[in-house]
Amino acid sequence: MVQEVIISVARKMGEFKTDPSGGSFKSWLLNITRWRIIDQLRKRQKHAAVAAESPRSDDTARTSTIERVPDPANLLLETEWDAEWEKNLMEAALERVKGRMKPEQFQIFDLLVSKRWSAVTVAKRLHVSLAQVYYARHKVAGLVKKEIKKLEKQKV
Repeated sequence: MVQEVIISVARKMGEFKTDPSGGSFKSWLLNITRWRIIDQLRKRQKHAAVAAESPRSDDTARTSTIERVPDPANLLLETEWDAEWEKNLMEAALERVKGRMKPEQFQIFDLLVSKRWSAVTVAKRLHVSLAQVYYARHKVAGLVKKEIKKLEKQKV
């Protein structure tokens, strides 16, 4: 629309005369804009009428363009849903592993992973060696991964 108005103004600029009885430039420009809008609406109505008269079989099955654009709100909801699913999956796996582990090993893993303590801090606080901390993390993490895989298979 804007391009059509500018082209029309450029073509008809020579016809415009600065005569107060003939109207101002502003009203002349407004009229040109109004005429272009009316022309555009007529074209759209004509195209809509033609499309309504001769529907093609592939047009009826197509989704409109606006319907194919993903809704950002749905993307956010899906992201939150996935995050919540992962969180619940992890909690369920941890609960299953917790019962099969020595409490000390699970506590080490929990402090490292859930509480995000450093390995050195965990070793000092629990009076264990760094090797024990790393071993417990490795062992529990492996069992948790296996449980997550089992839970994911059950989901399907």
